[in-house]
Amino acid sequence: MKITDVRAVPVRGGRRTYLFVLVDTDEGVLGIGESGLASRGAAVCGALEHLTPLLVGQDPLRTERLWQLMSRGGFFPADRVVASAIAAVDLALWDIKGKALGVPVHLLLGGRVRDRVACYTHVRPAGSGPADVARACAELREAGWRALRLALPASGETFEPRAAVRAGVESFAAAREAVGDDVDLILDAHTRLDPPEAALLCRELEPLRPLFVEDPLRCENLDAYRRLRERTAVPLAAGEQLASKWEFRPLIEDELIDYARIDLCIAGGLTEAAKIAGWCETHYIRVAVHNPLGPVATAAALHFNLACTAFGVQEQPYRPGDLLPEVFPAAPEWRGGSLLPLEGPGLGLPIDLDALAAFRTETWNEPPRLSRSDGSFTNW
Repeated sequence: MKITDVRAVPVRGGRRTYLFVLVDTDEGVLGIGESGLASRGAAVCGALEHLTPLLVGQDPLRTERLWQLMSRGGFFPADRVVASAIAAVDLALWDIKGKALGVPVHLLLGGRVRDRVACYTHVRPAGSGPADVARACAELREAGWRALRLALPASGETFEPRAAVRAGVESFAAAREAVGDDVDLILDAHTRLDPPEAALLCRELEPLRPLFVEDPLRCENLDAYRRLRERTAVPLAAGEQLASKWEFRPLIEDELIDYARIDLCIAGGLTEAAKIAGWCETHYIRVAVHNPLGPVATAAALHFNLACTAFGVQEQPYRPGDLLPEVFPAAPEWRGGSLLPLEGPGLGLPIDLDALAAFRTETWNEPPRLSRSDGSFTNW
């Protein structure tokens, strides 16, 4: 079997654009992948144009060799843009491998070590006050979710760290009172805080027993997590913006986090994620896969987590089947806050190519823009 083409297909679904990648073969076996950097999707498509001549004519089953070729073939190490392109291709190659061998991807990754994958969803309250957050959390608990993720609030397009920390702690306390201790709660700081505010937030949250605080700091200087680690006992999670095992190295080797937020669609796909997860296991760090993406990313994360010994929890902002059902007519079964295994060959995700073409778009995501009250830019 040989690769004959690589096609990037941006698709509009709901409020955002998803970038899917199709890998064709001369035996008619089609692989489906997804990129995690749709906010810079045009750049990822450019990277895929560079990678395609390297891939055409290659054996798609040689996933490790092709990963090395894509990652190192341009001499300069792959950054987030190139790594996101590699990730999409890599997922498609694993999909092809499973289909060619007639087995699900999780079997190729070592087989299931669990029978279901626990997930957490995003809390989207109707209002911004603690009562609104508590009400939304209670509704999600009643719907069957057993882990919920809250976010630090902004005031329109303005984000003031200390005010956001105070409001975030109040809302978290209200949520804890509303759902009790049988529901895990997460707070996502979304890389918006500097070390003093991050330490304040984490210390204030300690009595409220969060599962973890997500991305309290920016990712450019990971050594900042060392100072934060010394100042709080709250579990920390980070890594969704990282693109390789080398970038994860200080967080894992120095045990600066408790949960590794690996994004399969940014950090080089299943091939690279499996290496990062094995490294996490040696340091007793759990994996909390970053997955705010589309159905392909969800299917890939499900297979990965079924076979991942170091698994902790999977991000799942929507119920499978609710997003782009016209394109992906089948979805993993969701039951009691968990996803159940997909047993079809490859990723086990049928695709309607005509519907995919109908949803194609040329628009790209641009994240919201936040500033502090003095007009200076801050992270969304």
